[in-house]
Amino acid sequence: MSQTTPPRGFPVDEFETRLAKAQAEMHAGEMDGIVLTTPQNFRYFSGFNSQFWESPTRPFFLVVPREGLPIAAVPTIGGPAMETTWVTDIRTWPAPCPQDDGVSLLDSVLTSLPRRFGKIGWEMGRESIIRMPIVDFDRLRRNISAIEFVDGSALVWGLRMVKSEREIAKLREACRIGSDAFDLFLETVRYGDTEVDMAREFRKAAFECGADNAPFVSVCSGPGGYSQVIVGPQETPQTDGQIMFVDTGLQFDAYFCDFDRNFAFGHISDDAKRAHETVWDSTQAGIDAARPGITSEDLWTAQNKILEAAGAKSGNNVGRSGHGLGMHLTEPPSNMPGDKTLLKPGMVMTVEPGMEYAPGKMIVHEENLLITENGCELLTRRAPKDMPIILE
Repeated sequence: MSQTTPPRGFPVDEFETRLAKAQAEMHAGEMDGIVLTTPQNFRYFSGFNSQFWESPTRPFFLVVPREGLPIAAVPTIGGPAMETTWVTDIRTWPAPCPQDDGVSLLDSVLTSLPRRFGKIGWEMGRESIIRMPIVDFDRLRRNISAIEFVDGSALVWGLRMVKSEREIAKLREACRIGSDAFDLFLETVRYGDTEVDMAREFRKAAFECGADNAPFVSVCSGPGGYSQVIVGPQETPQTDGQIMFVDTGLQFDAYFCDFDRNFAFGHISDDAKRAHETVWDSTQAGIDAARPGITSEDLWTAQNKILEAAGAKSGNNVGRSGHGLGMHLTEPPSNMPGDKTLLKPGMVMTVEPGMEYAPGKMIVHEENLLITENGCELLTRRAPKDMPIILE
């Protein structure tokens, strides 16, 4: 390892800074508070870390008020763990309780907040979700109809898109782990193994290199290229002419890397070789263009010019050529036409061009980068321009 592993978690001042920024935005957006229910946003403001989110039975609520400190309204089973965070106002109910799963408790919290604007933000917008039964959400809204429920997701994403130095250190470590894992994986790849075999081997490499979790490992393949990049792996053996795509979302302390590599078996066709070189060049164009002050659309345009010059159709079935990255595998913004989000120092982005060069045959490539004051820093270890070929 060429860098020191960053410490896990965050000190209290990190959360105090996030709270202060959120409260300033709430004041500007005329909200008296915001309710957070999704794991990543809950953790962002509280530090609460639990595998218990895998259970859909119990909702958890974190109320971030416009004034004062966060208030947690959680099931009793979550109380002791919440006490290890910086949140001190923790209110619980015995869950699961289908007839009243925290609704009354949350009602009391929201109605007790200092009221100036009469609006409470929720995670209602794009790439957001309210993690509670909709019938309970509707009941709560009816019970406190004097308070308007509004979309607060833009506020949260506005904060989360720009990472702190401590967050960047975790993302840099996740990308280091992913890069090391691909190098180690390449030593274990064997001609004739199936996609399922490859996925297992990649996960082994990921954990050996320091990953905390490998929730996203997509392995797809096809003769001369693949038709999709989200479903896999299958019991498809990697034999002559196959091209295999491995896309990974590994985590270090809840922060993701998200990038892919391509491998050929036996030989690579001239068409596939040209397509791989094109998406590599397109990726490089995105890296070269990435800097503060341009938009996500500009980043797409830089990549797409290379693809169009090579004869690719405008657009592909992926729908975009990259996105934000952080505690979610994919975050706003999207590199695509119409996304006018300005890139700022501290944003971590993926550059991900894809090219369908024949019916049912495409090549996708992806790297991760940090927007800096003067340009960008590549966080992943750059893929070779020539696709590795695994021989029999």
